[in-house]
Amino acid sequence: MKHPTSRLLHGYWDRLRGARAAPERGEIEPGEIRNLLSDSLILEIDPACRAATVRLAGTRICALFGRELRGSPLAALWAQPSRGVMPDPWTLVETVSEETVGVVAGLVGTTDRGETIDLELLLLPLRHRGRTQSRMLGSLSPHFIPHWLGLRPIRDLHASSLRVLGQSFAQDRERAGAALLAEIPSPANDVQAVRRGHLLVHRGGRS
Repeated sequence: MKHPTSRLLHGYWDRLRGARAAPERGEIEPGEIRNLLSDSLILEIDPACRAATVRLAGTRICALFGRELRGSPLAALWAQPSRGVMPDPWTLVETVSEETVGVVAGLVGTTDRGETIDLELLLLPLRHRGRTQSRMLGSLSPHFIPHWLGLRPIRDLHASSLRVLGQSFAQDRERAGAALLAEIPSPANDVQAVRRGHLLVHRGGRS
């Protein structure tokens, strides 16, 4: 994770979950992450319909798209498949919900004028009423604040990178230790990569 918001939100989520795979939705206290709220979001997931809907979105996220995003399908923010984007939004959501892991993705947003902005998307699983596939906590953070923010909205997103943060709580710790031994890239590390579409995903521990 490169963006401070992603790291802080992940740390908060990690403290809440303790030894569990994911914390409860009701445990999230907005006052404890007040400095992160403008870049934060909560998704409602419907696995049967393969759909994710924005239930809450911070003010800066809404400003990026020039509208209130509550109730909007996550897929509506994405580029059309014809553009040959890397992972689609449901791929990200499905990875989090089915494997109970966090994911962090590098995204590029584009305006109607062709202006682009680099963003980091973090998605983390939440339990809700005993289910781990119905809610997600996340953040969408720009790496810089463009001068056109609030004037020209992002038209669509596409992904440029994806990292799976861990498959389970226990494996997180193993990977965190393994990551210390793999700081220097080597061809052997590529064996652990997983192909998702035409995106190469390198599994890793906590960042």
